[in-house]
Amino acid sequence: MIYLLLSILSSTGIFILFKSFKKYNVNTLQAIVVNYFTACILGSYLYEAEIDPIAIANSTWFYGAIFLGFLFIAIFNVMALTAQKNGLSVASVASKMSVIIPIIFGIIVFNESVRFIKIFGIILALIAVYLTSIKERDNVVLTQSIYLPILLFIGSGTIDTLVNYFAPDDKIPLFSATIFGIAFCVGLFVLIYKSARTTNRFKIKSIPFGVALGTINYASIYYLLKALRVDGYETSTVFTINNVAIVAFSTLIGLILFKEKISLKNWTGIIIAIVSIIIVTLK
Repeated sequence: MIYLLLSILSSTGIFILFKSFKKYNVNTLQAIVVNYFTACILGSYLYEAEIDPIAIANSTWFYGAIFLGFLFIAIFNVMALTAQKNGLSVASVASKMSVIIPIIFGIIVFNESVRFIKIFGIILALIAVYLTSIKERDNVVLTQSIYLPILLFIGSGTIDTLVNYFAPDDKIPLFSATIFGIAFCVGLFVLIYKSARTTNRFKIKSIPFGVALGTINYASIYYLLKALRVDGYETSTVFTINNVAIVAFSTLIGLILFKEKISLKNWTGIIIAIVSIIIVTLK
């Protein structure tokens, strides 16, 4: 359970940093690229064995890591577009509700248990995610560019599913480093391309923020994968607890640190989130 707790805390830290980007006028794309580089270096450093590029290229998970690296950048941009065109609430709900994809995958592919109490807990968790994520002041336009939240939903769920599916039990740091390394290369290309077309220059402040983001970003994935490999905890249970706890905790952090207003719906979602976690963890 300690791995799951560390994953939740790390993911909440990502939320705090992203909120700080706006406050300190940090270029998000630049920080994201630095973040991927940092996470790649960190994963490589924590991998205790010798790193063999040929062995990596011949591994069963290499092509999955390449696909995930591209997907990381693509979904990041889809999330930004969704927030701009459909509202922050739609982007938040679409990305968080996607947890249903790895849950269903775990039940079907890994033959995980399907009990009424567990299904009831998962349904409660999805309701909690929706109620906690929705912001009443957002200008939500569901009919505008409706394909964007759909793509975000599918893409976010696919990332969670494939990261868990391809990750080798004995090479989690190396696997994570490879994904982040590929994402860095793709992101660097996008950054150079955009810089050539605009007058934007690289900001030095993007480096410390990117390093901090990369550190906790790596930790969030590393500890989630470790939690998914703890005996006695099924994929559907871990993803449900992880996702709903992050949403609820991030909302509370927003209230405490950033003085965000929490509506009655949000408080109801937080309460339901706690109940759903208790139900899902019941044996």
